[in-house]
Amino acid sequence: MSHKAALMILAVSLLASTAALADTTEDDVKWVNQCIADNKKEGATEDVVRKYCVCMNNAMDNEETKSVSEWEKTHPDETKACDKEAGWK
Repeated sequence: MSHKAALMILAVSLLASTAALADTTEDDVKWVNQCIADNKKEGATEDVVRKYCVCMNNAMDNEETKSVSEWEKTHPDETKACDKEAGWK
């Protein structure tokens, strides 16, 4: 791969990351942090737990009032998808 192509891939990935962060609200941060705290002792690495919690938060409707931990109990398909995406199980 050429140096120019590698830089282009890096630039695109950074733009995608920036766009994702721009959509993150204070409420999202609160829910994700609560999910991380709820799952801290479940045996996964911090990185896996964070990825799982972000995935679950993104799967939830913006008007949802339940915590991620409450919501996952009634949404097994989303839980399974986020487990896989995070590399949990």
